[in-house]
Amino acid sequence: MFRACYGAPITLDAVTVPVENEYPGQRLGLPREGRGSIGRPGRRIAALLVDVACAGLIGYAFFSTPDPATGVPFANPLATNLIFFLVQIVFIPLIGGSPGHRLLGMRLELASGGWVGVWRPIVRTLLLGVIIPAVVWDADQRGLHDKAVGTVLVRS
Repeated sequence: MFRACYGAPITLDAVTVPVENEYPGQRLGLPREGRGSIGRPGRRIAALLVDVACAGLIGYAFFSTPDPATGVPFANPLATNLIFFLVQIVFIPLIGGSPGHRLLGMRLELASGGWVGVWRPIVRTLLLGVIIPAVVWDADQRGLHDKAVGTVLVRS
């Protein structure tokens, strides 16, 4: 029981809060779990790490530059980021997700279902590069970069 400003008791027994979303993806008509359900944060982060690691290895193999102070070679950060962006933009329309997404059993599709097309992966990847849209999620665990282009990352 809570007390209002004037001392009158306020009870929460009669208040019913409508359940808007019992699980992520319910509002989109997706199943709770299994094939077609929302890709959960653990899988998404692991897929991102796979993609970043692959871009880093390719960047190191082909675009390494020696550190001016120590002489130890390291991957050129600009080349590594460009490789990451290129992989996202090319593979999402071709195979339905990045290599990390596909390895971890996810695919990117339109929230209404279907192929994402060509322009959505470009805009999505540019927003992913800004980082903030990727870490701000809604109740369906869709990042702002996915909401902006109308996509959803689901389990395949």
